[in-house]
Amino acid sequence: MKFLFLFVFSIAVLLSLCWTANQDQIVDSLVISKVDRDIDLTSQLVKISHTISLENNGKTGVRSFLFAVEPSSGNHLSFIGAMSKGDEEGDVEPLDVSRTTVSEEKDKIFFRIKLKDSLGAGKSTSVDVETVFTHFLHPYPSSITQSEHQLVLFTGNAYFYSPYKTVTQKTLVKLASSTIESYSKVKPVSLSESEITYGPYENTEPFREEELKVHYENGTPFLSVTSLNRLIEVSHWGNIAVEENVEIRHTGAILKGPFSRYEYQKDKSGFNSVWSFKTLLPASAADVYYRDEIGNISTSHLRELVDSVEVDLRPRFPLFGGWKTKYMIGYNLPSYEYLFNEGDKYVLRIRFVDHIYDDQQIDQAYLRVILPEGAENIELKTPFEVFQGKIERHFTYLDYYGRPVVTAHKSDLVEQQIQDFEVHYTFKKWRLLMEPLMVVVAFYLMFAAVIIWVRLDFSISKDAASESRMRVSSMLEQLQSVHDQRVAVYQAYDDTINKFKSSKDTAAFAANRKKNDAEYKQFTQTIADLHIKLKAEASDAADKVAELQKLDRSVKEQLQAAISYAERVVANKMLKQAYIEAESATNAKKEDLIAKMEAILESL
Repeated sequence: MKFLFLFVFSIAVLLSLCWTANQDQIVDSLVISKVDRDIDLTSQLVKISHTISLENNGKTGVRSFLFAVEPSSGNHLSFIGAMSKGDEEGDVEPLDVSRTTVSEEKDKIFFRIKLKDSLGAGKSTSVDVETVFTHFLHPYPSSITQSEHQLVLFTGNAYFYSPYKTVTQKTLVKLASSTIESYSKVKPVSLSESEITYGPYENTEPFREEELKVHYENGTPFLSVTSLNRLIEVSHWGNIAVEENVEIRHTGAILKGPFSRYEYQKDKSGFNSVWSFKTLLPASAADVYYRDEIGNISTSHLRELVDSVEVDLRPRFPLFGGWKTKYMIGYNLPSYEYLFNEGDKYVLRIRFVDHIYDDQQIDQAYLRVILPEGAENIELKTPFEVFQGKIERHFTYLDYYGRPVVTAHKSDLVEQQIQDFEVHYTFKKWRLLMEPLMVVVAFYLMFAAVIIWVRLDFSISKDAASESRMRVSSMLEQLQSVHDQRVAVYQAYDDTINKFKSSKDTAAFAANRKKNDAEYKQFTQTIADLHIKLKAEASDAADKVAELQKLDRSVKEQLQAAISYAERVVANKMLKQAYIEAESATNAKKEDLIAKMEAILESL
């Protein structure tokens, strides 16, 4: 039994070594029968699409093949993807692409592309490979004036760079305009307006290179996001907040000389400047804001489309070559579209980066995902390789030990990498009640503290002076209230006299006087009682109240005089003119006395 195990183990190791050797070597039996290559130079990016027809001239099946990139352009490669046609017409399937090394060609850059099915001996298949390069086009000249057009220089390879022999190949170069200063004449070559066709070239040897240069006009926006800080805050209460801090730079030909806004507005000069660009947000984005260091930027426009929200972002100034700006954009998303769970297991599925502008290139992207406090067993899954940092802690209101923050960093991103990533974690649902309970407990403790502070007396001995001041203050407040009521009775006397003069109803006059006298007596007696109490607590205040009572008696005397005058004039025992003069004098004295009473009350 022991020998059988050793035999099986040896066979497995041998097969593994053979497979590894096969992976690290170029399969000589493969031949590329045809390559159609499209080099798209219509934007700031270099997009190269390859349609590769493979033939297996060997005797065994092949599961993968190598795709090579020129070492001179390897540092500019941002994206590579491969697809093969499916069983149905128009159906395509993505293929697995991974970077690898070849033992005999260590100085070259290789990617291994796994085929959908094993390519048998004598069989052929077709594979589409797409590559995107950033910062590959160079402005030439490197600086221009405001009114000049931008010219760029592309340097590449006229032949398909491959570790396999290529039977026939053809290259189509698409330009942004028909204004072409110069281009390489690698025959056969033909020019048609804004397209240059190279080839077909027959029986090309592996790794053949021939410099291909194109110098042409390209006025498309040369914008680069030098830094993108994307913050995603997840809440289990139904909301996901997204905020992006974007630093953007115009990497085209640098503006030479002064900038004239007058000429810019008048002649629409500045052909390669960027006035605005469109950002696409998710269709469910709400509460969108756009601002910079100064504040809100009101020149932006927002439009809701069927599958997205389009935001027309306009910086505070047009961007010329070498100019840069910084802004912040944020919005809210409903969590049910991006957060899924099964029991206590949750998955956040959302984009790593979003669409900032057409043909975007992002030099550095930093992602931070803030999860709810209490999230555990966190795992980040991305569709491409990223640098994942350590789990950090973020503290906000009502946090006890902080919310976990997942961090990741990726360089050189383009539109093809607008893909979803996933964050897996576990979260106990009862933790949702922690913050509401903390709020309830906090308010309960605050109210309890206030009740204890107000209701209880913590002094060792009573403060007689403080208590006396409180009693005096209470009595003075009562005095003010009673005085106001007594002044109202003064006015009631005046109303009774005026009504009597007009109606001459003696019985009604007597009844109203009786009522007024009763109220006056009640309020005056109340003030007299307060006066007695104040004598024991505050003699100064008592003296002022005594003066107040003295003035009140004088007011009462004037009221009695007014009543007497009214009775005499109604009984025709007094001339009307004499009554008017007497009434005027009485009212003047009464108002003066009431003013003195108010002054005394203000001094208390």
